Amino acid sequence: MTFSKALIASLLLSLIFFHLVQADELVKANQAAASPPYPPTKIDCGAACKARCGLSSRPNLCKRACGTCCARCSCVPPGTSGNLESCACYANMTTRGGRRKCP
Repeated sequence: MTFSKALIASLLLSLIFFHLVQADELVKANQAAASPPYPPTKIDCGAACKARCGLSSRPNLCKRACGTCCARCSCVPPGTSGNLESCACYANMTTRGGRRKCP
């Protein structure tokens, strides 16, 4: 009788231990999936904004706004206009009035 109680207790403890190990592995896997695989790269905002604002009618204003957006988002869409899907942060930034901030 004592042997069977000890066996049941050890089985329960081992099941709890394996459950905790499995839960820890799941947490680590979720954290690895949530974090980016590499640190964000630094972008040369000056050169990227110069290229983005090259055809603007108000290049200084465009470069200033682009520089602010680039510093916050670490990306600038390619080309002189459009292509906002390549940089969602840049595309979603708005002014206090609700207009798009980034050129």
